[in-house]
Amino acid sequence: MNVKDELERAAGIGNGVRLNDIELDPLTVKAMMINEVVPADPQQDFYGPADADYLKTAIPLLQKAGAAVDSMEDVLRMGVYLTNAVKTPKAGCSVEKSAIENSLPYLEAELSLFPNLKVVMLMGDVAKKAFNMLAKKSTGKNTVPAGATYKLRNSAFYYQGIRVMPSYIMTGGNLLIEKSKVTMAAEDIGAMLAIISQ
Repeated sequence: MNVKDELERAAGIGNGVRLNDIELDPLTVKAMMINEVVPADPQQDFYGPADADYLKTAIPLLQKAGAAVDSMEDVLRMGVYLTNAVKTPKAGCSVEKSAIENSLPYLEAELSLFPNLKVVMLMGDVAKKAFNMLAKKSTGKNTVPAGATYKLRNSAFYYQGIRVMPSYIMTGGNLLIEKSKVTMAAEDIGAMLAIISQ
């Protein structure tokens, strides 16, 4: 299955929307890690070249969590799919609510692609906000309550039988500076890996 083709079939071709143009077997995906927003340069995204900026932080984070991965192919082989909540690059310093709303149909379609999904990790506040907007649309309430991530990260939340885990953003240069967030994100990823290995 080509992810981009499936998402465009489900939600249409959006102006400036960037989708993961990759082939994978949807039955093998057990976890979905949702990052905040696509990078300005599409070559720097998770499925870009081996030295893409997003991979420079995501792969070491997965390794710190105990995953034996060196490439995006290794990550996918483990049953972990990485994506972005917002499918258009941010225009300024922050992500506009309208950008999240415009990307929701794609994120919703993406979630529906994987019938064996056990865990959704929300990597950052934008991912948490986007996921809650989706959940509210179908259930009438947020899956993850408001509050600081460090207070929420060890609680068990569920959406349609899938474990939802709020954590910290997994991309960007600032991640390397904030050691405590790196440690907590790695712990959260370790917990996710334990769940999908059962």
